[in-house]
Amino acid sequence: MEQKRTLSLLVDNTPGLLSRVAGLFSRRGYNIETITAGVTADSRYTRMTVVLYCSDEMILEQIKKQLAKLVDVRDIKELKPDESVRRELMLVKIRVNENERRNVIAISDVFRGRIVDVGQESLIVELTGNQSKLEGFLNLVQGYEILELARTGVTGLSRGAHDVRYLD
Repeated sequence: MEQKRTLSLLVDNTPGLLSRVAGLFSRRGYNIETITAGVTADSRYTRMTVVLYCSDEMILEQIKKQLAKLVDVRDIKELKPDESVRRELMLVKIRVNENERRNVIAISDVFRGRIVDVGQESLIVELTGNQSKLEGFLNLVQGYEILELARTGVTGLSRGAHDVRYLD
């Protein structure tokens, strides 16, 4: 049975690296569910988070070895659920009339969502959390018309300071 795996990569902040990483996966037939990238506190480095489905440990180790061969990759970690914090951001634009607005706001409050835009016929909800939380919200608002939806993909860090990679 395939299970969802999350890899955190610390890489040099160089042009085209995201494309090379994605290309490595596609050339070998591995499917990426989400991939995010952003500069770290040190602008020379970027943190990439890759979520994929992987059926066994040998394949996952092969993927890690292939990633490690890329010159710009400095560190690779698997973010295991109980040893990491993983979050995703989602923006949802929902069509609402005056009567429906309060209900959608109430549902958003339960999920600790923020209303970031209110229009005459719609509102935009911002939510952050794990993927199951975001899916739970979407399940509760499925009776409303979702006009637009944008998700960032998962990003995360391992818990604690024991495996931090320091680069000079």
